[in-house]
Amino acid sequence: MNGNRLVGTLTGLAALMLVSGLPATTPGIPQAAPVSASAVADAPGIHRDALLWLADLVRINTSNPPGSEQLAAKYVAGVLQKEGIKPEILDLALGRSAVVARLRSSVVPDPAKALLLVAHLDTVPVEKTRWTVDPFGAVIKDGYLYGRGAVDDKGMLAANLAVFVGLKRANAHINRDVIFLATADEEGGGDSSIRMLISRYWDKFAAGFAINEGGNVFMKNGKVQYIGVQASEKVAVNVSVVARGTSGHASQPTKDNAVVHLAAAIAKIGSYSSPVHFTAIVRRYFEGIAPLEDDEIAKWIRSMDTPDRGEHAQRVVSDFSPLWNAMVRDTVAPTVLSAGVANNVIPAEARANLNVRLLPGDSINTVVNELNKLVNDPAVKLEVQPNAGLAAPQSSLESDFYNVICQVASREFAGAPALPFQSTWLTDSAQLRLHNVQAYGLLPFPLADEDLKRMHGDDERIPLASFDKGVDVLTKIVTEFAVTRY
Repeated sequence: MNGNRLVGTLTGLAALMLVSGLPATTPGIPQAAPVSASAVADAPGIHRDALLWLADLVRINTSNPPGSEQLAAKYVAGVLQKEGIKPEILDLALGRSAVVARLRSSVVPDPAKALLLVAHLDTVPVEKTRWTVDPFGAVIKDGYLYGRGAVDDKGMLAANLAVFVGLKRANAHINRDVIFLATADEEGGGDSSIRMLISRYWDKFAAGFAINEGGNVFMKNGKVQYIGVQASEKVAVNVSVVARGTSGHASQPTKDNAVVHLAAAIAKIGSYSSPVHFTAIVRRYFEGIAPLEDDEIAKWIRSMDTPDRGEHAQRVVSDFSPLWNAMVRDTVAPTVLSAGVANNVIPAEARANLNVRLLPGDSINTVVNELNKLVNDPAVKLEVQPNAGLAAPQSSLESDFYNVICQVASREFAGAPALPFQSTWLTDSAQLRLHNVQAYGLLPFPLADEDLKRMHGDDERIPLASFDKGVDVLTKIVTEFAVTRY
């Protein structure tokens, strides 16, 4: 047995700590209280199993592209079957599948009242040479489980599975249907994504409420600072920058070199900053975050929308935090460059991709027009790519479920405030909102900035104590909303 790897023969989290020589707690993270016996049976067993499920899921490579989620879908279905729950594998394409299962309520069978637990099976790819551990090894080191998807989104998937199975083990008296859904192709958003699931299988998971990834438990100085509950998200659009020139032999350079035109255009685009625009959720977010920050930055947060100091305050706040900068404006990020066929050939065409993130309600045409004016080069064209995202309505900040999420999370994290959050990233929740689902995002794991930055980067990891706490918090959110108390 390798002491640095999680194996199925362990009898519990305590045994794992002993084998690995790890601390049983992580400073700054409140320890999980026992789950109420009326809500979920055998809480220690659920926490142990959740960690084992997470490790097994990390070991299944579902990097997208190509995704290949079918093996992970079958694994999840097997877990559910073992617990006496009937899952259904929803095939979407060759090797690509989702999983759905339902716990039925005898009280309120109305789909408009049902609660959907959502997470995705796929992950972003890895650059293995940049990792210090096997990205698909579920390596345990220094109080963390390392692996692609440990947080995004197999951590959420394992936590959802634990809550769902826990309700079944407890024979909980649920007051509404609770539905488990593991989706495919979230990272790609293509023909195997939730968009296709809804088109082909909506009746199998139609619900009125959903909890998904999208928000976070943010930490500062070793303590939970606030809980961001996602109720809206930006819209992603890809734009191609195409530069054309005269091809020829590289020994005789020309002035209309497509690569030079493209490089000049990208340099200009890289300096672009769109005007600030406060959505209702972002305005409420900043009202809530200002009292939590140091006096100096709080002063500028409060001044962002004032006529005399607003413009300067916006610059200060945007420079202070890339997240805040992206929350208040449309952003444009060059992500891919391509040109050339050989080292000694001047190409006729050079291309770049721009990943544009729009605030809800903003127009891609407005952004493209501004970029065209900025580039001001007839050799360069901007082309909006198909399959652009759609702006979805925000989820209600007045619903019973939103209130339960905020109340439970704040209580479980020592009174830290729960704030409405508009994510700069995309989730499956946008498609659910387009179908009248009140969907909210919360990865319930307390994560420091260092761990948040690793989610799509190298050495992705989740603190063991954070995962354990997150399972507990998610359990309490679901049971308070969906379980009848006697």
